[in-house]
Amino acid sequence: MKTTLPPHPLRSTADLDAVLAAIGDARIVLLGEASHGTHEYYTWRMALSKRLIQEKGFDFIAVEGDWPDCFEVNCAIKQDTVKYGSAAQLLQTFNRWPTWMWGNWEIASLVDWQHAHNRARPLAERIGFYGLDVYSLWESLQEILRYVQKQGDGAVAAAQRAFRCFEPYGDDPQEYAQAVAFVSDDCQDEVTHMLQSLRRQLRNTTIPAGLERETAFAAEQNALVTVNAERYYRAMIKGGPASWNVRDGHMMETLSRLLDLHGPHSKAIVWEHNTHIGDARYTDMARDNTINIGQLARQMYGRDKVFAVGFGSYQGSVIAGKKWGAPFEEIVMPKATRGSWEDVLHQQLQGENALLLSSELKGTAAMRQTFGHRAIGVVYRPEFEQFSNYVPSLMAERYDAFLFLDQTQALHPLPTKVAEHTPPDMYPWTE
Repeated sequence: MKTTLPPHPLRSTADLDAVLAAIGDARIVLLGEASHGTHEYYTWRMALSKRLIQEKGFDFIAVEGDWPDCFEVNCAIKQDTVKYGSAAQLLQTFNRWPTWMWGNWEIASLVDWQHAHNRARPLAERIGFYGLDVYSLWESLQEILRYVQKQGDGAVAAAQRAFRCFEPYGDDPQEYAQAVAFVSDDCQDEVTHMLQSLRRQLRNTTIPAGLERETAFAAEQNALVTVNAERYYRAMIKGGPASWNVRDGHMMETLSRLLDLHGPHSKAIVWEHNTHIGDARYTDMARDNTINIGQLARQMYGRDKVFAVGFGSYQGSVIAGKKWGAPFEEIVMPKATRGSWEDVLHQQLQGENALLLSSELKGTAAMRQTFGHRAIGVVYRPEFEQFSNYVPSLMAERYDAFLFLDQTQALHPLPTKVAEHTPPDMYPWTE
């Protein structure tokens, strides 16, 4: 890379002025992370999100989390009074491994800020917090049953049939997936019919604005989760990119639905791993037709309306598990591999933090050369890092901006008791 790399110093929230100007009138801002367990990724995303909400009128934050858990947080932070005890108590809802992703003190700080911010706004203008992910098949089924039984509408029978179809597998979607992977006897028809019945009922119901409208939206969203989760778990057993594509397709569909819910002028902030928000077409993901939300958002809304910010660091510590489902621990993250994107930035910036804008990288190697770009997931074995944790990327095309944090430290998890079942291990790069 040429030594004329034009970085912006990154020392305080005032230094985010450059990226705010570059975001302009984008409708969707995608904020990444190179791991699910780094303190600085969460705090800098929060600092940027606050400014987007306060200065550019963004309407909600959508995260790589499950819909039912995040919707519980969403409803709590929109209430006038604190009814959940403390933010730490509220975040105990994230009790499925990896609990630390959203059950941490950094998110507790965000919850407190959002609630205080919302209290000063009319109900219709309060900032939301939503989950985009697809894992909550059983939890979403239970939420649907509670909703339709309370409403007493025509979707009750369809919801009960879907519930009974999954009942033999308990609350373990992986057991379901293994049982139906190679036979035709599955629950696809039941969940599809449930979604259709619920949508038909909602079309014929007058729903007032405000939280009641959100509650109805949440019921439909839970039904959509069950449809796509059923597809996801079946695809996962067969291998290949299909399950990843189902998952990111669902997250994009959910994001679009949320934008529609909030109106034609709504704006969204998305918090997800770099492997989701950085356009897959400019990585080796494209070789096996793997897509992600970064690619889909640009294709659906136009590149000028989507702004993706990647994050990365050179060395430090991180929260992760040594294997899938293992207790989290603080793990030392070694210096980035020689010649990687993070190593190049460390050398050229001499250990300083910086913000880089892709629009200013013309003429540099970042526009034409592929770099290995570190990606740490919820499972991390640093001794194997050079073989499995670098995604070849054309950086200036993959992202619109990049926040480089030379030295980082581990996230601060809450002491949440882990529920029995965890999603099965299927991630590329152990994301």
